[in-house]
Amino acid sequence: MGTILRLHDLSKAFGAVTVADALSYEVQEGEALGVIGPNGAGKTSMFNLITGTLRPSHGRVEFDGRDVTTMSPARRSHAGIARSFQVPQPFSGMTVFENAMIAATQSAGLYGHHAERFCIEVLDQTELLPKANAQAASLTLLERKRLEMTRALCAKPKLLLLDEIAGGLTEAECSSLVQTIKSIHAGGVTIIWIEHVVHALMAVVERLIVIDFGKKIAEGEARAVMESPEVKEIYLGIEADA
Repeated sequence: MGTILRLHDLSKAFGAVTVADALSYEVQEGEALGVIGPNGAGKTSMFNLITGTLRPSHGRVEFDGRDVTTMSPARRSHAGIARSFQVPQPFSGMTVFENAMIAATQSAGLYGHHAERFCIEVLDQTELLPKANAQAASLTLLERKRLEMTRALCAKPKLLLLDEIAGGLTEAECSSLVQTIKSIHAGGVTIIWIEHVVHALMAVVERLIVIDFGKKIAEGEARAVMESPEVKEIYLGIEADA
């Protein structure tokens, strides 16, 4: 098991707004890493830097032993980076199965019966197989979140980026989704998960990073990070000396 992702001194700003400030960390193959921070901290921008939809003004991104800083989003997807979006973005006029097939053929390079069988396996894992022939537009919020994961997994990722996938769900729905994410991680997929629903995050991840104003302010074992005074003050709004 080696390092699958390395961010080295990544910086990016839009005018006076800094979304990445000398951001550096490593992710090990097979790890589940959680990312927390206030709204506007730069968490989603960090995912955009990893996937290539945003280019850093300084620093580099290394994935699976290669410098991918100037690599296109499509090439990074083919290399093994896939993501879900905070607001689900399915092809709403297509069925669940057709959404999965697009990812399997375009990102994973699978075709014909091989692609179909693989999509069925993923839909079964994400508990959407009974909805395979349903229009994506007809899905509930939980089902749309599951479809986001399905499309990402059908790209055969080595690294799965989850962006606030538990947001807006009921407690029961959140618990159900956590079990699915645990099974994905147990299958060997490396995960980076941005989430505000902290109890869901803590059920899956081993390590946490805290970002504020694009800067990493804490990193370490998940429960130790959540107990640190600095994190309580910046992220939870609790005075450090309270």
